[in-house]
Amino acid sequence: MELLLILFLGKPLWMWLLFMALIIGLLAFDLGVLNRTDHVIGIGESLALSALYISLGLAFSGFIWWQMGGAATAQYLTAFVVEKTLAMDNIFVIALIFSYFAIPPQYQHRVLFWGIIGVIVLRGIMIGLGATIVAHYHWVLYLFAAFLMVTGVKMLFASDETPDLSRNRLISFLKNRLPVTDSLHGHDFIARLPREEGGKKALYATPLLFALVLIELADVLFAVDSVPAVFTITTDPFLAYTSNIFAILGLRALYFALSAILRRFAYLKYALSALLVFIGSKIFIAKALGWPKFPPEYSLAITLAILATGILASLLLTREKRNPAE
Repeated sequence: MELLLILFLGKPLWMWLLFMALIIGLLAFDLGVLNRTDHVIGIGESLALSALYISLGLAFSGFIWWQMGGAATAQYLTAFVVEKTLAMDNIFVIALIFSYFAIPPQYQHRVLFWGIIGVIVLRGIMIGLGATIVAHYHWVLYLFAAFLMVTGVKMLFASDETPDLSRNRLISFLKNRLPVTDSLHGHDFIARLPREEGGKKALYATPLLFALVLIELADVLFAVDSVPAVFTITTDPFLAYTSNIFAILGLRALYFALSAILRRFAYLKYALSALLVFIGSKIFIAKALGWPKFPPEYSLAITLAILATGILASLLLTREKRNPAE
């Protein structure tokens, strides 16, 4: 019993174990019950699964309130919303990767599922390292904040040109060093196939594996923005990690619904830009006003307002641009 009360990254071990048990149970239910067989996930199923994850993420804020109080709850919810908003950009990249490798819809969930496993591990490592650095060198938060503000401004003026994956160096590197098959072999990431000479079989990487590797790489690149963002909201590793994982779980589930209407979010980039600048500027605003820190409830309200403005602007301004046949 005393073992469960040992502090790990500032929180009792039992809180971490409870969270991980919940996530493992959700993933087991997802793969073992809802998606035991490969099938095309429709918009209705995508929305229902996403609603489940979002509801659980919001319900977890009740646990945060019970254990840590109202201020921590506001920080958790702000981090949850910010991470979900920033991860929206990741959906565009995932759709591009699936399109480039011609991954059929019935196999896309399998790639996203195993991608989530990678996110859970990689985000844990990055947040753990970030928390350690911030605990020893608090001034690093100012670097994080400045980085977010610069990133937000750069995003505002970034080109909307679609990247050409055929020139991706990682793909070229892997193809030059791994035996590769250009065709899919069911839902296998690696297939055992006969060599051209002789009858012996060898292991070959399939396009499904390449898609998974690129999605994991995209998660790492997006974490470069989201991890500093969450630490400017809260320096508590438990709040940072749990909000990140719940946000990503819900958004991955929502992918199959959002991928059909990606073009309707044409103006979301401007909201993301404003959100990064705001999140980065909070620490400087609080210092200028003499506050010990920016009030969490103000941060949550402003974050929701920026996100809502971006979504509404996108939906309203792209409404008349739809093809009448649709």
